[in-house]
Amino acid sequence: MNATEARNGLYALVKHAEEDGRTTLIHKGQKRQDRVLLAPLDRLPAARKSEGLPSHALSAAQKDFGDLITRAAQGQPQVLLRNTKPVAVLLPADAVSATHSYDPATGAAPTGDATNGPGNPDRDSAPRRLATLGDAIGAVLTSGQTAGPLFGLSGLDAATGGLPSGRLTLVAAAPNVGGSLLGLAAARQTALVDGGKVLYAASGPNRADIMRRILAAETGGDYPRLKQGRLTAHEQQTAQQLVQAPLLIDDGSELTAEAIAETAPHVKNLALVVVDRLQAAPSTRLPLSGDCLPDASQALATLARTLNVPVLAIIDSDDPALLGLLDADVLVTLVPAEDLSKIQVTVAERDFGAIGSAYLRPDLLHARFLDAGAATLDHTHTPASSPATGRTAALELAEAALPYTSGGHQGIPAALTHELAAWRAAVTGGDQEALKGILPPLLHAATAVSRMPDTAEGHRLAAALQAYRTPESDAAAGAGQAVAAGAAAPAPAARGQVPDHAAQDEEDGQDELAPGDEEDEPKGHVFPALRILRDAVDRSKMHPVPVIRLEERDRGPWPLISEDMDGEPRWVHPDITLTRVPCVKANGKRVRRDQLDVPESFGEGVMCLIDRNGSYPSACSAVPLAPNKLLHTGPLEAFDKTKAGIYLIGIPEWTRTDMPHPLGRIIERPDHQGRVWVTTPHIKQLEKLVREGHLAAVPTIHDSWTGKANESLFKPFYEATRKARTELVQAGGDPYKAYKTRLSIALRLLWPKRQEQKSPFWRPDWRMSMVAEASVRHWSVAFRAVQEGHTLLALRNVDAAVFWTPPGTPPATYRIGTGFGEVKAKFVQRGEIIPEGDD
Repeated sequence: MNATEARNGLYALVKHAEEDGRTTLIHKGQKRQDRVLLAPLDRLPAARKSEGLPSHALSAAQKDFGDLITRAAQGQPQVLLRNTKPVAVLLPADAVSATHSYDPATGAAPTGDATNGPGNPDRDSAPRRLATLGDAIGAVLTSGQTAGPLFGLSGLDAATGGLPSGRLTLVAAAPNVGGSLLGLAAARQTALVDGGKVLYAASGPNRADIMRRILAAETGGDYPRLKQGRLTAHEQQTAQQLVQAPLLIDDGSELTAEAIAETAPHVKNLALVVVDRLQAAPSTRLPLSGDCLPDASQALATLARTLNVPVLAIIDSDDPALLGLLDADVLVTLVPAEDLSKIQVTVAERDFGAIGSAYLRPDLLHARFLDAGAATLDHTHTPASSPATGRTAALELAEAALPYTSGGHQGIPAALTHELAAWRAAVTGGDQEALKGILPPLLHAATAVSRMPDTAEGHRLAAALQAYRTPESDAAAGAGQAVAAGAAAPAPAARGQVPDHAAQDEEDGQDELAPGDEEDEPKGHVFPALRILRDAVDRSKMHPVPVIRLEERDRGPWPLISEDMDGEPRWVHPDITLTRVPCVKANGKRVRRDQLDVPESFGEGVMCLIDRNGSYPSACSAVPLAPNKLLHTGPLEAFDKTKAGIYLIGIPEWTRTDMPHPLGRIIERPDHQGRVWVTTPHIKQLEKLVREGHLAAVPTIHDSWTGKANESLFKPFYEATRKARTELVQAGGDPYKAYKTRLSIALRLLWPKRQEQKSPFWRPDWRMSMVAEASVRHWSVAFRAVQEGHTLLALRNVDAAVFWTPPGTPPATYRIGTGFGEVKAKFVQRGEIIPEGDD
């Protein structure tokens, strides 16, 4: 393998050396005069203590790889580090192949017949130790059952088969879904039931939080009450019994993956490592957060393999783009189910995709999950029952109220919050008389709510109140009215159904900017998007340059940037025929719409139309761009993640026919040498695809214009946009239309096309990076669905996809809803047109 190939694949080669013991021959120079081996540490034990040898972090080694090869070839071994841990070593190949040997203590490479001899100079790898199939079968037959630790939840345990030893299992769930509760469930089952020793690394919750959650789950005690330090006699007795439990907690400051890996080997008879949690948002207080997560996941995966123990890590995000960067063997994803009282769990393995699923019921009152359908309260005289969930309506209402009575969520009147708190207290105490007395004022307070918050919690509370819409309960409310909260708030929509006024997304349409659009919104505007965007940039500590001077725009990087760099896929499956056909809308207007001809060979099914909400503003949450001017950095040996800008690359080969090329329409306009300009999001996407084995190598960067990277420049704008949308999507009408209009205008004004438009911005790279980020996210989620076995018919723009699915069943990789990161889904029969907009 030549040096360039090795540099591009350095991380993968090091991983093979570290995990598989593989040695790779690398050569440099036209005559291959510099020859080295990238080898596991076993080949040079002295490298395990890197103090006496030249050592380099992988990121730095990749930059200076050519120099390191030269030094190693001259007899100076070079140690490669992951963070501060030695993981591989570069050794002189000729010295190893020679007949004489070298003393490892001196830093020279040892001799060994495991490397390629002179008779096979062109082979890249040393022979490996091989096992016959009979060896493998014998090992399996003699080892007996090897099921790993369990969660103690029968449905989930059946789906996962237990936590596999030597593997990293990642539990991915958005905040407030309850991912940490699964980590706690596995720790409780392993330590308290099976008697196995657990190392619980707490990066977020502290030891007191963990103790209270375990106590609440074990005793059925009210977790909010336990947080106040009020324990019943039974709970105090249980706490004393748990003192000797084999559960070790590390909640110390500066908790890193390396610290966990250093501690774990000292725990004798370790059965499970739980890491709670990896935080998606960067935090200076939490090392296990932000950009550190990919390296942390590699360290945890290595820990699992080294000690042959299961490692279970929790991450507070279900963003596919982020999860794809992490080194998980098994991925357990939690998302709210159609029935908002349940959580759907999908289990996927790296090599096979989805292998199982289960439903859980969050019992937040007691800090735990239960198997779906299992009851925690058996009061035969509870006022009403909910046949849809098989649970008592009283308990469901108590649990639906918890996010609001605990203060974690806002959006309902204080009077209703007060009554719900009283209801929860009565349910917890099993006081049937109190429930009867609380019900009338509770329903009366609910009638004052015109609309519940448009969140999963709000929908669940509305549905729980809806269970009491009977003539008797209406009379008890005092006015004979229906529960306004349940009536006004939309009931949990069936999968793929959303309110009519949310049918059109606030995506950046094709309308041109009009004179006056560049002016700030008047005071009191429902959503002053341009002012918010400008303030976000002005407040940045990186001193951004929002406007490139007019005289500079015809030189440097700016003429190189075009709308084609958006990377929109605009793709149709090669076996599908697309036709643009005329049709008449309900209002009598004649339009043309797409029609997809799906062959009978695709089998039975329907077209599932996916429409992503807020693709562009969502991309603003973490789009990599350079706030300052772009500088000419020329050809690069490797992508530097501390930089952002535009890059001239060769088009990588993409052989799959069930997905469009990752670069979308960018590949349609190469230069005369077959190269294209791309922005940072697409470079990062290609690197990820190489790491996952979907691309052979990272494309060569032939030219570049870059600056210091930043992913949070537009973050305040994203937060304001998300908040405004949450409030306005329910109101609909003119306020929501005004919000969408101003949002589109603000994002277009990042790169106004006419000089007479006096926009506060002129940064084509910002605009195209934002659009490219949206395209990358759109492509990545669709690719994940295809990997899980779904058939993609078409991928359009940055927000629309068409799958061939069973009726009413969109791919589980998408979350249905009206919020950012969620999608709307419609189902269309074979041969029907594809509706657009407000059709």
